[in-house]
Amino acid sequence: MSANPNVGWIGLGLIGKPMARRLLDAGYPLTVWNRTAAKADDMVRGGARLAATPREAAAAADVLFTCVSNPPALEAVLWGPDGAISGLRPGTVLIDSSTVSPGLARRAADACRERKAEFLEAPITGGTWGAEKGELVFLIGGETSTLARVQPALNHLGKKFFHLGPHGAGQTIKLAMNMLYALEVQALAEALALVTGAGLRSEQLLDVLASSMGRAPVLDIKAPMMISGDYPPSFPLRLMHKDLGLALELSNQLGVPLPATAAARETYSAVKGASKEDVDYAAVRSFWPAQ
Repeated sequence: MSANPNVGWIGLGLIGKPMARRLLDAGYPLTVWNRTAAKADDMVRGGARLAATPREAAAAADVLFTCVSNPPALEAVLWGPDGAISGLRPGTVLIDSSTVSPGLARRAADACRERKAEFLEAPITGGTWGAEKGELVFLIGGETSTLARVQPALNHLGKKFFHLGPHGAGQTIKLAMNMLYALEVQALAEALALVTGAGLRSEQLLDVLASSMGRAPVLDIKAPMMISGDYPPSFPLRLMHKDLGLALELSNQLGVPLPATAAARETYSAVKGASKEDVDYAAVRSFWPAQ
């Protein structure tokens, strides 16, 4: 694959757009498609070409990225009217950085194989700040040879790449990670509610946690939001709620009970239902009235 292959990009959301911009800034010829076309205006001003359909974005690409919000969105852009799968050329590599089910990742891999294209599942962690700085962590499932072909482009987007096994492996690890993040943040929210309910300050708990085995990097990012009550969506609660549902679906398929996750999803469901705006998942703190 040439040093700067033609790249197609589908999905210009909170994570996808800064990722695509990094490739554009690195000199990759870029064709983009987004369901709301206006979100691509600044990318087009920067030199990207706007495709009319996902199929058109795929047909122009040597490497095609998809980064969309949920399984129905991925199914729509891949297999819907003028979907990307129908535009793939032999040898094209499709890289999906959405968080979806392992089964859907395997289905996408099979569809690519039928078109003589290649597929990598590559869900990511690192938030919008990681996407902007090119410091994302990729959790990859697929062939080693496919990863080697696209590694130069991925190097502009991430700082670590875990090749976890065949298709399905990357999504399984991603769901397990997000499940853990959701439980950590809910546990912190509950602990803060207990402390403030007793008339103590949130900072007192956080100071002690910082010097204990309870310290975790997630506290540095989410605790300030919880204290301020301001929840700009770095990782939207609606997406975490979706991922908890996917983890529970997978657990049912595997026969692995996840009682804490099931309980946490009820809390996330309540906050999601009460939210009037698109908030970060740290907003689970709002389940407990502020003291």
